[in-house]
Amino acid sequence: MAKTLRLVLGDQLSRNLSSLKDAEPGRDVIVMAELSDEATYVRHHVKKIAFVLSAMRHFAADLAGDGFEVDYRRLDEDDVSITSFTDALEAAVARHTPERIIVTEAAEWRVLSMQEAWKDRFDIPVEIRPDDRFIATHAEFARWAEDRKSLRMEFFYRRMRTRTGYLMDDGEPAGGQWNYDAENRAPPKEGLSFPDRPDWSVDETTRAVLDLVASRFDDHFGDLEPFAYPVTRRQATHYLNWFVDHALADFGTFQDAMVQGEALMFHSHLSALINIGLLDPRECCDRAEAAWREGRVPLNAAEGFIRQIIGWREFIRGVYWLHMPAYADENALDARRDLPDWFWTGETHMNCLRQAITETRQNAYAHHIQRLMVIGNFALLAGLDPKQVQEWFLIVYHDAYEWVEMPNVVGMALYADGGLFASKPYASSGAYINRMSDYCGNCRYAVTKKNGPKACPFNYLYWNFLIDNRERLSGNQRMGMMFGTLDRMGDEKRRAVREDSERFLAAIGDA
Repeated sequence: MAKTLRLVLGDQLSRNLSSLKDAEPGRDVIVMAELSDEATYVRHHVKKIAFVLSAMRHFAADLAGDGFEVDYRRLDEDDVSITSFTDALEAAVARHTPERIIVTEAAEWRVLSMQEAWKDRFDIPVEIRPDDRFIATHAEFARWAEDRKSLRMEFFYRRMRTRTGYLMDDGEPAGGQWNYDAENRAPPKEGLSFPDRPDWSVDETTRAVLDLVASRFDDHFGDLEPFAYPVTRRQATHYLNWFVDHALADFGTFQDAMVQGEALMFHSHLSALINIGLLDPRECCDRAEAAWREGRVPLNAAEGFIRQIIGWREFIRGVYWLHMPAYADENALDARRDLPDWFWTGETHMNCLRQAITETRQNAYAHHIQRLMVIGNFALLAGLDPKQVQEWFLIVYHDAYEWVEMPNVVGMALYADGGLFASKPYASSGAYINRMSDYCGNCRYAVTKKNGPKACPFNYLYWNFLIDNRERLSGNQRMGMMFGTLDRMGDEKRRAVREDSERFLAAIGDA
């Protein structure tokens, strides 16, 4: 009987995947492969590699348990000639002589380009199906974006709310507002405590992966162990249920807060599970909405969580596909400075950055305010090269794939696309970090000092950024107040800003 090959990528671990929906045991062969190219095209955090490989092996075992023939290639097999998806598929075609190949479109530009090339490479039909795990199609987002001079997530989010019906009552937003972000900016308060997270024991499959990663990728970034993260569908749904029952109620109010030594706080920590396919974004939204309608969580919490999924996640993906491949090279502010070495070690005297980078090294995770308003903010103010910052973010986070990482870095953190979707640069002085965290009290630098060697570098770098980018940004209406303050600044103050910034940036590696 003629067979169909169905190739499943490492971030497509869903039984509802479009390429698997009509798959039949006994007729179809499911091809999966652990590939050196995918582990090393950037030097991924070791915890991310372990997470993906363990999840893949568990998923393959589940498929086999349901009667599917799974052609699975492990990274530690002897055949070193198979390094890419194309190599793996070519070998599988030779083994099985199928009548056709079915795949779900890749989430990243470089991999989709490979898939498109398979149509000419193989002598059998290759069907590339849309990835309907996302709610908005490429065409739908393109139609929404057409003829818009700038793209604003808020308006796209409202469209998605109306289309999906999430948090809608009789065609109107629940509670009479679309967005409750104003209620989701509380700083940490003294005595705030956080719920204990579930912990998963490392089974035999994951232990084998950890040993493999430890031996093969020991020169990659990050701490491999302890490893305690879901790697199966069952564990992922348990984690979702735990979040909704124990953390979602407080997530909204404190989602922007940062507390030293508390990497997760009330955050869901589910993004990697959604991006790899172990959780469906719709089921996450369903659970959050149900908890609100049952009176178990406040509206601001449910809305804030759902907005991250059907708002930001879908919007960012739309921006990526609408503007690739040129988007990768955007550098509207002409930032050229190299990343300092302490971006890899966390060994900096700036405690906010030390905390965020250290937690990233330990966990392959930092929450969105640490990424945007600490690490991203510093990269913006210091004029770090967008290409290098993109690669760093792609390397260090276990939920990072190019489609989600690139727009968040290029557009949100660095304003490198010139304001395609961010209405202004997300630049701030140390005052914001001090208000939203307890970091500054343990820092070598004084957040209350504006100038001098002991002053918080964010304070003078902020004004230096405005001086450097005056010509590029002065036309932005949302920045009028900042430039007005800059214009009222005396010559001596401006000179101090310049001198402090030049001194700091010249010795940035020792900051």
